[in-house]
Amino acid sequence: MSDTNLAPPRFRSAIEEPRPARWVLIAIVVLGLGVLLFAPLIAVFAEALSKGWGAAVASLGNRDARAAIRLTLTIAAISVPLNAAFGIAAAWFITKFDFRGKAFLITLIDLPFSVSPVVAGLCIVLMFGANSVLGGWLVASGYPIVFALPGIVLATVFVTFPFVARELIPIMIEQGRAEEEAALTLGASGARTFLTVTLPNIRWALLYGVLLCNARAMGEFGAVAVVSGKIRGQTASIPITIEMLYNEYLSVAAFSLAALLAMLGLVTLLLKTVLELRHADQIAATYHR
Repeated sequence: MSDTNLAPPRFRSAIEEPRPARWVLIAIVVLGLGVLLFAPLIAVFAEALSKGWGAAVASLGNRDARAAIRLTLTIAAISVPLNAAFGIAAAWFITKFDFRGKAFLITLIDLPFSVSPVVAGLCIVLMFGANSVLGGWLVASGYPIVFALPGIVLATVFVTFPFVARELIPIMIEQGRAEEEAALTLGASGARTFLTVTLPNIRWALLYGVLLCNARAMGEFGAVAVVSGKIRGQTASIPITIEMLYNEYLSVAAFSLAALLAMLGLVTLLLKTVLELRHADQIAATYHR
């Protein structure tokens, strides 16, 4: 029974909204979701299918579209595991050890949230571009960073690396260090302690962070647009290819790729929802441990 039902009737008005107010709030939320979420999604799919399924599928089979899809999946496949490893290491270091500058380190982890992705891309160009000392040497050696896959991955990693760490840090702070210290006292090695104690306790937060990181990595535009050079068929990811096609008035091709990107995001959201429904008790135990 909820706290609201346990409250005396004369006090319920102070802790429970009147029914008309609740309906108004629900209507505002539904209207906001419809305008900001559902209407754009419907418009994207409607434009993609405006000339039929055949035209949409044919546009996705185009050589440049296939290259964009392949590049986007490659970026996600590289950047997400890197950010997962970084997030686990950063969360472990911050929550399991006491040291000076911990607050400053957490601020640095949050830096990509406050810095524009375009600025991040420009910084990468300044550091690794052909006009810089390091970048010029790498280009001369045959290992270019900017306008190539390494620069795109680097930009994506920078933009997305807070997601896993920010999911894990609050959970690991709340869980404390007692279980790890007990395992170490009983003779377990550091690796065994992590695999058998720490990782099972953080697996759901880690999964959420990875899903969010993956969605952002596939949809990143600003930083990637700066460092990629927008070379069609080589360094143009799905978001960049969508912009190029739309500017060329190839609306069916542009919206077909946009629909594909939206479907990838929806699949990520669906996977998260299914996991929540199937493991609700375990997730609740993790977050309220």
